[in-house]
Amino acid sequence: MEQVQKKIPQRQCMGCRERKNKRELIRVVRGTDGTVSLDFSGKAPGRGAYICPNKECLKKALRSKALDRSLDVTIPEEIYARLEKEMEAGHE
Repeated sequence: MEQVQKKIPQRQCMGCRERKNKRELIRVVRGTDGTVSLDFSGKAPGRGAYICPNKECLKKALRSKALDRSLDVTIPEEIYARLEKEMEAGHE
């Protein structure tokens, strides 16, 4: 029996606007209570936006406020700081 290739979900980075495999991106999620957090499992409930794990994309997203618009909320500075820290640590 032939193995069916499982479709890999694609998401758009809010920084560079490129479509990439969901697993390669970091998910920023606005929970049902309005709090914003980083979701590395990709399964947290709420509205999600994605960003490449590199600083250039983070800078672009910060400058254009793309994450804020996508999640319809002002993203706290500490979320951006944590994203940057995760990128420096080379989060996989």
